[in-house]
Amino acid sequence: MLDINPILLLSTLVVFLFLIAVLNSWLYNPLFAYMNKRDEDIRKDLDKVGSNDEEIHELTSKAESIIMNAKLEASALREKVIVDAKKLAESKLEAKRAELASEYLEFEKSLANSKEQLINDLKSQVPLFKEAVKAKFSQI
Repeated sequence: MLDINPILLLSTLVVFLFLIAVLNSWLYNPLFAYMNKRDEDIRKDLDKVGSNDEEIHELTSKAESIIMNAKLEASALREKVIVDAKKLAESKLEAKRAELASEYLEFEKSLANSKEQLINDLKSQVPLFKEAVKAKFSQI
């Protein structure tokens, strides 16, 4: 049936232990060392990221303050431009009003002159109208 050969069993045990020792020195120890180094590098990177979070928060707050100041400056500048534009529009409006007022005065003067001329023309033609009226009455 089955025979157990002690020499073969012993040689298999020796080969197995030798294989375990070789794999331990060539494979498992370098693999564990690499895994430990990788874990340590990951821990260092996480610590750096944690410190970067603080820097990011600082930079974000600085950026927000810069943006806020820029908005305030833009608002003040916008208000100044609006005031300047209103002043300019008001001055142009006043200049146009003055121009229209002078044109209106000239129009009134020319209208008065035309009125006087028309009155004088009518006065000069009053005798003709009187004669025409007399002629009409005489025909009646």
